[in-house]
Amino acid sequence: LLQVLDHLEDHLKRSQYFRFLWFPHSENVSVIYQDPTNKPPSSSASWLWDYAVGYYLLEFLLWISTFVPSLVCWINRFFFWLLFSSRVENIAISYKIFNYECRFKQHVQDWAIPIEKTKEALLELKAALENNPKMVAHYPVEVRFARGDEIWLSPCFQRDSCYMNIIMYRPYGKNVPHLNYWLTYEGIMKKHGGRPHWAKAHSCTRKDFEKMYPAFPKFCSVREKLDPTGIFLNAYLEKVFY
Repeated sequence: LLQVLDHLEDHLKRSQYFRFLWFPHSENVSVIYQDPTNKPPSSSASWLWDYAVGYYLLEFLLWISTFVPSLVCWINRFFFWLLFSSRVENIAISYKIFNYECRFKQHVQDWAIPIEKTKEALLELKAALENNPKMVAHYPVEVRFARGDEIWLSPCFQRDSCYMNIIMYRPYGKNVPHLNYWLTYEGIMKKHGGRPHWAKAHSCTRKDFEKMYPAFPKFCSVREKLDPTGIFLNAYLEKVFY
């Protein structure tokens, strides 16, 4: 993990779409470079590894871990060794490459922090897991990067950003305890100036967003002008705007 974080600038320069997957409870990282190419389509995908092992076996083992949570760290390490430790090259049309296999039902959080906070925040999350053995985290923590923009409510508003996506699967639909992990992660993200992904879980309210987004009052003013009676509001948006 430290190898990647210490040479983050080099990785970002090397590929147009660089991201990496960290496997919690370990030092293991899978580095992913995605770039345009003129090579013909090719794939190393196989039903045996991608589904029989990467889906059905994983779901079964995570279900067992709901009774023995300490198994999660071994599952993370085992699947890194099994599926992610060797070099793989896939060539296909862009939507097939950029789409991410979400496997089965899951809880997800995804916050954007200033890109310069990447190393500090991820190591803090790692330390929090190490210091609390009862708190387990499924793989992967997906770390990706985006340029800053001028969109008022964009998590990347006026800053180059690192998105840090955490996940807890729900094997066979079973809910897995994740509240402590969720709150720990949110605390770290807020500490480092994070902004939550609008389509993912978070516990933020208007007071939080007013601190996160310099243009939040402007957006609220436009929204209220265009929807004075609140016809487009729902319970979630009321929490965001009121």
